[in-house]
Amino acid sequence: MCNSLHSWGKYITFTISKQKYNYIIYKIMKILVCISSVPDTTSKINFTPDNKQFDPTGVQFIINPNDEFCLTKAILLKEQLGASVTLVNVGLAMTEPVLRKASAIGADEIIRIDAHPVDAFFVATQLAKVAKEGNYDLIITGKESIDYNGGMVGGYIASILGFPFINRCIELEINENTVNAVSEIDGGKEELKTSLPLVIGGQKGLTQERDLRIPNMRSLMAARTKAITVLAAEEVVSRVETVAFEKLPPKQAVKMVGADDLDTLIDLLHKEAKVI
Repeated sequence: MCNSLHSWGKYITFTISKQKYNYIIYKIMKILVCISSVPDTTSKINFTPDNKQFDPTGVQFIINPNDEFCLTKAILLKEQLGASVTLVNVGLAMTEPVLRKASAIGADEIIRIDAHPVDAFFVATQLAKVAKEGNYDLIITGKESIDYNGGMVGGYIASILGFPFINRCIELEINENTVNAVSEIDGGKEELKTSLPLVIGGQKGLTQERDLRIPNMRSLMAARTKAITVLAAEEVVSRVETVAFEKLPPKQAVKMVGADDLDTLIDLLHKEAKVI
């Protein structure tokens, strides 16, 4: 009979009393980190002539900032618990430089689902399939990407898999199979306790900026030749139709108002700025 409980990243000894043998089992936690490749916030954004698609020409792409905090947390868990870390992305080949750079931080494997990320449900369906087939214990995704700010992918993944979901996660501790987490809510924080398997939507706070890893040149060079497993996408009927993209109107010239001219200031705030 088993004399000890299952433990992540530790050797477990149990005895079968009749034979009086001790066996050692080592189970590795499997972490799947969902990575989005997003435009750098300093890039100039343009759309196709019909305004129905984003034009990536000349745009610098980076790892989604929320995903970077999540990846750093996954690497810390790897170091603490002996976990394995796999990166996964739904995107075309153009996302691979971002994935390789992200893997240089310390990820073990990279998976790319070869498809354009049409909408949140499509992306979540692809990611959930990878998570299920890979039997991952912890699926981490940023609470939202900075390009579309939809914030739906993590919840969809959890719903498809039937796993617990913690969104806007800012603290995460794992002990055996028990998870203690803190989620940011309006006006405060919420302390939560659950078990693996689990999906979380992470953000700054899950790790701090000072904890973000900067890969060294050796790791970056190794990542350039790292194998990427490319999978075909599942067929999913899109639930969203893009009608049009629209740029923000150009900024208007600044209007100076005298310190004593309150009537003009109020009139501008009311009629032009429309904030009162």
